[in-house]
Amino acid sequence: MFAEKFEYHAPASLQEAASLLGQHGEDAKIVTGGMSLIPLMKLRLAAPSHLIDLRKLNDLKGVSESGGKIVIGARTTYSELAGNALLRSKCPLVCQAAAEVGDVQVRNRGTIGGSLVHADPAADLPAAAMALDAELSLGGRQSRTVKVADFIVDALSTSIAADEILVSVSVPATGPKTCYLKMAQHASGFALVGVAVVLDMEGNTCRGARIGVTGVSAKAFRAATVEQALAGKALDAGTIKAAAEQIAADIRDPLEDPLNGSAAYRAQLAKVYTARAVQGALAA
Repeated sequence: MFAEKFEYHAPASLQEAASLLGQHGEDAKIVTGGMSLIPLMKLRLAAPSHLIDLRKLNDLKGVSESGGKIVIGARTTYSELAGNALLRSKCPLVCQAAAEVGDVQVRNRGTIGGSLVHADPAADLPAAAMALDAELSLGGRQSRTVKVADFIVDALSTSIAADEILVSVSVPATGPKTCYLKMAQHASGFALVGVAVVLDMEGNTCRGARIGVTGVSAKAFRAATVEQALAGKALDAGTIKAAAEQIAADIRDPLEDPLNGSAAYRAQLAKVYTARAVQGALAA
């Protein structure tokens, strides 16, 4: 099916893009890689009359270090994230999650900004962003910073305003003990469950853990109960399994999809993959 007719814009600056958003309001949509929006348009589930392409805004691409944080431009593709040397050495969880997205074509076009703004409940990057307590910088006519937990509101819904544009994502530098694992729906690559883990270890004792989960609920979430169960413990197979069993307390608005997995099935998968991801991070 073909998309509805639309007017195409390729602004040369963030200010011009914001002006176009302000001018056209809800009739306009931002596009970067187009891996989420274009399929919706072709299915006529979305029909913006104005498409604002950010491809000329090269200052929204790339990875840098500033003030102890790793700053990722919103237009940075999954492939660029997966292969970035700075991320590999200082925040490997982003590389691990990006490498699991879709297929090569999607990874070469799709962007971290597009993923977070689209807020698909089965996307990979939101889980990593949750585990890293990422901060999102929004620009446009005004600028503000928001935590990812406050940014993603519900399935396909965020707190971004109609005239705002996601500019960058800031994540902390971490140690090497990170892991992202998922069980993918084979046709699409989306996560039936995906678990992102960051461990802070002192010897065999867990000083702290941060765990982001996708694919299970209407939005990605932090497994705070599991994090608390791991903190201060010497980690072994039994301790990890017992902590992972508690993820049921963190699941809200469970996804129910008889074609791909019931809520009960996804909850069980969450326990299994949380344990595996913690073990993977511990072994890193």
